[in-house]
Amino acid sequence: MTTSHSLTAERLTLGYGDRVVVESLDLTVPPGRVTVIVGANACGKSTLLRSMSRLLAPREGRVVLDGRQVHRMPAKELARTLGLLPQSPVAPEGITVLDLVGRGRHPHQGIFTRWSEKDDAAVASALEDTRTAELADRAVDELSGGQRQRVWIAMALAQQTDLLLLDEPTTFLDASHQIEVLDLLTDLNRTRGTTVVMVLHDLNLAARYADHLVALADGRVHASGAPADVLTSEMVAAVFGLESRVIEDPVSGKPLMLPIGRHHVRPLSPVGDGAAGEGG
Repeated sequence: MTTSHSLTAERLTLGYGDRVVVESLDLTVPPGRVTVIVGANACGKSTLLRSMSRLLAPREGRVVLDGRQVHRMPAKELARTLGLLPQSPVAPEGITVLDLVGRGRHPHQGIFTRWSEKDDAAVASALEDTRTAELADRAVDELSGGQRQRVWIAMALAQQTDLLLLDEPTTFLDASHQIEVLDLLTDLNRTRGTTVVMVLHDLNLAARYADHLVALADGRVHASGAPADVLTSEMVAAVFGLESRVIEDPVSGKPLMLPIGRHHVRPLSPVGDGAAGEGG
C-alpha cells in the first residue's frame, strides 16, 4: 500500500434532476489519513462520495485522482486504486457470502488473468478481519442487517485498494460491532497506509476516529481540519441546529459533544440521507 495518492474535489457541483445538492465544493483528502465527513441529513455527504468514486458525474467542477479526472478514467483501472462501500448496497439474489466477498477481487482480474492464491488470501483475510468467515457458505439474503453490513465491508477490504470510501459503514451494527469495524478501518490505515474516507452520523465516533474531520452544510464545506478544531459547539449549532457543550473525551483525548437541547438556528431537512433520489 502507498500513502502517496492525491484525491481532490475542485469546485464540484452535483445534483439530481433539477435539484442541486452540492455546489462549488472544494475538498482535499489528506493521503494516508482517516477522513470523516459529517453533516445534517440531505447536506450532500453521500452524494459527494458517489461523485468521488465516479458513480455520479459532476455538473460543474471535477474530481481528480493523482492528476487525472476520475470520470475520465476506465472504471476497472480506478477500482484497483479506489474502492467504495455505498450506503445501501444490493446483493444478487441467492449469492453466498464467499462469492460476494470474492467479487471484491474483480478489478484485479483481466482477460488472461486467472484466480490466484493471492486472491484466495485476500478474501480469507477480509473474512477473518470482519469476523464473517463462519458465514462464508450462507446466502447473503439470509443474514441479519448487521451480518450483511460486515460482509459488504469484507468485500471492500478484499478489493485491497489504496483509497477506501465508505458511506455509513456502521449502519445496522450494534455498539460493539461499530467500534470493532472502526478499529478495523483504523488498523488498516495505520498498518497499510490506506487512505480512508467515511461518512458517519455519530459526531463523537467521527471525532474519535478521524485524523481529518469535514463538516458539510447545505452542500458546502462548513469546516475542515483536526477534530479539535472542527467539533465545537458553534459548529454543532450552525450545522445541526443543536445546542451542545463540547468537552475533552477522557478516553481518547478527542472532543466529545454533549447535546443540551435543540434550538432554532435553522430548520433541519426531514429528507433522509444517502439514496440517489434523496441527495444525501
